[in-house]
Amino acid sequence: MEKEVHRVGPVKGELRVPSDKSISHRSIIITSMASGTSSVRNFLRAGDTLTTLNVYRKLGVKIEEDGDVLKVHGVGTTGFTEPDDILDMGNSGTTTRLTMGVLAGQKFFSVMTGDESLRKRPMGRVAKPLSQMNAIIDGREGGNLLPISVRGTGLKGIEFFNKKASAQVKSALLLAGLNAEGETVVQEPFRSRDHTEKMLRAMGADIQIEEGSPYVVRIRKAEKLNPVDIDVPADPSSAAFFAAAAVMIPGSELLLKDVLINPTRDGFFRKLKEMGADIQYLNIREKIGEPVADILVRYSPGLKGVRITGEDVPSMVDEIPIFAMVATQAEGETVITGAAELRVKESDRIKAVVENLRRVGVQVEELEDGMIIKGPQKIKGGSVDSMKDHRIAMAFSILGLISQEGIKIKDADCAYISYPEFYEHLQSVLQK
Repeated sequence: MEKEVHRVGPVKGELRVPSDKSISHRSIIITSMASGTSSVRNFLRAGDTLTTLNVYRKLGVKIEEDGDVLKVHGVGTTGFTEPDDILDMGNSGTTTRLTMGVLAGQKFFSVMTGDESLRKRPMGRVAKPLSQMNAIIDGREGGNLLPISVRGTGLKGIEFFNKKASAQVKSALLLAGLNAEGETVVQEPFRSRDHTEKMLRAMGADIQIEEGSPYVVRIRKAEKLNPVDIDVPADPSSAAFFAAAAVMIPGSELLLKDVLINPTRDGFFRKLKEMGADIQYLNIREKIGEPVADILVRYSPGLKGVRITGEDVPSMVDEIPIFAMVATQAEGETVITGAAELRVKESDRIKAVVENLRRVGVQVEELEDGMIIKGPQKIKGGSVDSMKDHRIAMAFSILGLISQEGIKIKDADCAYISYPEFYEHLQSVLQK
């Protein structure tokens, strides 16, 4: 589906964007390992998270739907059943990598595959350390690409330095560590998103965290995990699109409700503040150990260019495409480096952002691990290719709101992967 987005008036009102994607994935995966029934309220119903739901049902977990609440009947850390067919991971890297950690400790055989995009994404970063823990993993390119098979075994704990600070790698090893003899230790140069640690701690896992650099997580084998009740907050990655629109469009004022502000996830909002954006966190509170707030965002003229480095990237890795859109309107240079991870997302997001910005008349310099954008620049408009990447489609839809001639987005319906109601919500806050 092609979508055309034009210049409009301000964005105003209140909006509760869909629930957090990362916590929604984990609310099924980790509670499936509990001994007892957990409840999950406000689960995100989108392409990737529904994949997780379907995969865990195929692994023998009973998941009931009671209105807007899911009841997950956990099977314990080793109680999953061998699937009778290949597990389809769709487009979801999170489902795939975290599930590899779960399956590594189950004493049966399973095979995972995915769509064309997922079959190109690197899995060796998880397969190699899991193999060091004794799991038997194979697949294309020696277990680096799907389809991948996992034969679970008796695992042993390892110590692993997570050089790229990947939350998916860390989570996979911690979930495998629940079934490993001895201690499993994951070190990172700086803390990646920490939802897995928080949820495991809330469920009674033997987990220890050492803050600092390196950031260290230690976990020991679990006899059982306690069930838990989870109310999933709104996703800061989804909220970022609307915050960007409010910051860039004159006269805008928008209240984004119930947003997760975990410091491993709110880097986008902190960087916007550094640019000079008018952003306030209101009504700060806590849900399942996670900080949540209502975020008030107003139009912010006079934004200044900033630098994003490797240390900033983990807390805003999914928001860099939309941040690049805002950077086109900031005075001076915005320099993004240390973001090579974007090359292996649903698309090569560095290439996708740079090529599409050029198509709509923006001057931008591509770097191996990022880009340089000088601003402010006028957005002429034109046609862009989402590369079937949900975050590229949504980012350029927001840029279309300040374009002179409108922006046409190819395959805009891929927004469904993380935000099925995106265009509907966009219409609801636009002032005609």
